[in-house]
Amino acid sequence: MPTAHVNGTDIPYEILGDGGPWVALNPGGRRGMAEIRSLAARVAASGCRVLIHDRRNCGAAAVSVGGGNTEHQLWADDLHALLQHLGALPAVIGGSSSGCRMSIDFALRYPQAVRGLLLWRVTGGAFAVQRLTEKYYGEYIRAAQAGGMAAVCETEHFRELIAARPANRAALMAMDPAQFIAAMREWEREFRAGGGEPVIGASAAQLQSITVPACVVPGNDRTHPRAAAEKLARLMPGAELQLLMGEDLDIDVDPAANWDLKEAGLAAILTGGLRRMKSPA
Repeated sequence: MPTAHVNGTDIPYEILGDGGPWVALNPGGRRGMAEIRSLAARVAASGCRVLIHDRRNCGAAAVSVGGGNTEHQLWADDLHALLQHLGALPAVIGGSSSGCRMSIDFALRYPQAVRGLLLWRVTGGAFAVQRLTEKYYGEYIRAAQAGGMAAVCETEHFRELIAARPANRAALMAMDPAQFIAAMREWEREFRAGGGEPVIGASAAQLQSITVPACVVPGNDRTHPRAAAEKLARLMPGAELQLLMGEDLDIDVDPAANWDLKEAGLAAILTGGLRRMKSPA
């Protein structure tokens, strides 16, 4: 699998499809590109070239903690650099949950590089902020405080990163625990600071400034409430709301298996959105 060295870190990537307009799709959480490969293949079959990649600190990418921006802003910068490297700009950018947040940041930071947006499982609201700051940052801060970088290496997520890329263990162990904690706390602060916005990390004014066509598919749980997607669709001038799931479930997160069962329907919505964007081949 090819790897690009962009913005000081190694990013593995894959391209599905042989021609047509460029689309970049991104999974949620800190999951690797394997999480979205099946959906990307369905979208590519409609006549697109679909880029998937492992974001920093995801999948088989290199570990990189800190950098002065929010984590999803760093991801957006990396994706822009990767698309530049591939000669694939402008492109349609899309993603689920954290991939959705990154896609919105991409459109805000690089408006000339975006043809359209495909956004699903939008995160918003106080519950999502509380849950995700703990999931992304709090548990690793506590691990480093209790047992230094060796304890961080033993957390589930970082064990997976090390298994996928063994060099990540040496990179983690070389970090000063105090600097690691400071970087995680900064990311946590930035994440919380965006929690009062219509969707996490983007103000109403910022969303109104995004005028490219957008296809928005709501989530259906307490972390990805339908209301967050509805707000997003109302604020973005070029957005259209497309429903896939039923009413919100009173659970933290709807299991991925339930969304897997709806993958064909989600792919149909996204490819329909791409057709309406009329991206040139």
